[in-house]
Amino acid sequence: MNQISKLALLGLSLTLAACSVLETDKVNYKSAGKGPTLDVPPDLTQLSRESRYAVPGAAVTASSFQIGQTTESSVPTAVTSIGDVRVERAGTQRWLVINRPADKLWEPVRDFWQENGFLLAMDQANLGIMETDWAENRAKIPQDFIRNTLGKVLDSLYSTGERDKFRTRLERNATGGTDVFISHRGMIEVYDSSKKESTVWQPRAADPELEAEFLRRLMVKLGVSQEQSKALVAAGATKTSSRATTLNGQSVVQIDEGFDRAWRRVGLSLDRTGFTVEDRDRSKGIYFVRYVEPVADKSEPGFLGKLFGGSKADAAPLKYRIAVVSQGESSTVSVLNASGMPDTTSNAQRIVNVIADDLK
Repeated sequence: MNQISKLALLGLSLTLAACSVLETDKVNYKSAGKGPTLDVPPDLTQLSRESRYAVPGAAVTASSFQIGQTTESSVPTAVTSIGDVRVERAGTQRWLVINRPADKLWEPVRDFWQENGFLLAMDQANLGIMETDWAENRAKIPQDFIRNTLGKVLDSLYSTGERDKFRTRLERNATGGTDVFISHRGMIEVYDSSKKESTVWQPRAADPELEAEFLRRLMVKLGVSQEQSKALVAAGATKTSSRATTLNGQSVVQIDEGFDRAWRRVGLSLDRTGFTVEDRDRSKGIYFVRYVEPVADKSEPGFLGKLFGGSKADAAPLKYRIAVVSQGESSTVSVLNASGMPDTTSNAQRIVNVIADDLK
């Protein structure tokens, strides 16, 4: 190949690279790996099978029958629908209400996450929960000249220093359809000292806009057009009133909404904020959760250390019950211990504050 041909080929390559800068897609995930998934934050083990779940395809139980008999407390606000898909929104929270049985949605939802570049770390239809592994949004990598020229060859050298995972929960509703919740959890890699010799992975705030984008994409997967999905997701938020307060000497969250929406919103907040929901009993308004007390450990290994088993033993998880009790259009969320008694410890106070902050 002569010198002129080489220059022409280089010019063509640079032109194509420059065109890629114009990409408008801001979500392009790539899973961290095909082996063991990143086990952070702690306490993300597989959930055990529990009969109290209202799960797709399960046999009818007394509790699930009672769930089926519940009625909508009121007509929700800020709700729009296309066909059999409806979006509900409260504050920064959104979820889908789909007029299809959960067992008919499970396979399409699983395919959806795989088509978007994720591996599934949890795939349990008996619990109505699937969760992706930790993945990187490659669209966040700056598309500069060097990146565009060499990125395809040396792609592994580029990293955002962020990882995301998404939990999808399918729950049957009173009308025979399915509520679909997508919650985001993020981690960010930071230096552990001013010397910048090593890094640690720390949780970062949940991103409601990422949740909304994947809800929108899921709607498209289920038959809603691109334009319609954008309109549904962009529907205005309702004004919500929730706050942490004290009732009978116990820290609680007060929500100015009836049980149906309060139950849904508390469940989404628990998914978002890192609690492991072991079981739920909607007829009694109780979520059974595990919680690991946060420990500031600067010696915690970074991403690769976690990935290949270099972490210290996790603190033993504590079990709690999150109770949602409603009277009319007002609901109270409280923390109970494993025996079902009111909990007044500092951990309970922390849990209340976390839920209250997310519900704002």
